[in-house]
Amino acid sequence: MTTTRRRNTVHNAWVRQFHDPGADGPTLVCFPHAGGSASAHFPLSAELSAGAEVLVVRYPGRQDRLAEPASEDLREMAAEAARALLPWQHRPLALFGHSMGSLLAYEVALRLERLRGRDLVGLVVSGRAAPSVPSGRLVHDLDDERLTAHLARLAGTPPELLADKELLAVALPSLRADYKAVETYRDRAGAKVGCPISGYRGRQDTGVPRDALGKWAGYTTGRCAFRHFDGGHFYLQSREREVARAVLRDLAGCRS
Repeated sequence: MTTTRRRNTVHNAWVRQFHDPGADGPTLVCFPHAGGSASAHFPLSAELSAGAEVLVVRYPGRQDRLAEPASEDLREMAAEAARALLPWQHRPLALFGHSMGSLLAYEVALRLERLRGRDLVGLVVSGRAAPSVPSGRLVHDLDDERLTAHLARLAGTPPELLADKELLAVALPSLRADYKAVETYRDRAGAKVGCPISGYRGRQDTGVPRDALGKWAGYTTGRCAFRHFDGGHFYLQSREREVARAVLRDLAGCRS
């Protein structure tokens, strides 16, 4: 029997689906980085969709949600995103987050496991230390010039955007709100997901040391595994195919 591949047609402000889903894989929800939009994960979605139904979360305050205020509260964002994902019940569910998206995916996973009454397939956290590791410098308090310089050092924002004052004026408010959401976030002691966690980082990402990534093991009652890729904080922007293979392999292992 052949399974028909088709997109879910649920209309949802929080969710975007770029590609037709793979026939037999789980639903995999991707959470972008701070300042990121759903389109940032378009290339990764293309690679992942052969083995999963890929959804990308759309944050308020950017692209087609530009008219909405960006949230400065990560738990508030997680509660809204979790409710928005409840219609996706037809496949096993997994989450992937990069940088800020990792913290958000973890908070959403806690809520979805409670609301659905069962564990997720897996949680993949990328480019982010565990919640117990302090954020350090408060980036959201920087003025526009220093915030722009910070983005340039991370090498994840196109230089042409950083050089365009008009585009920056549109992008910086949501970016600053995202950083504030992350930097004021505090995890709840003892809150653990039941699903396995896979932790990813770029080997040259000095902001996410190996031991800081390893502390994610304390946030699950299941297994925890780690992978390291060549590159800095935005390693996945040039390694989508390699990362996608790793994600699908990890999720298949969680289901076996």
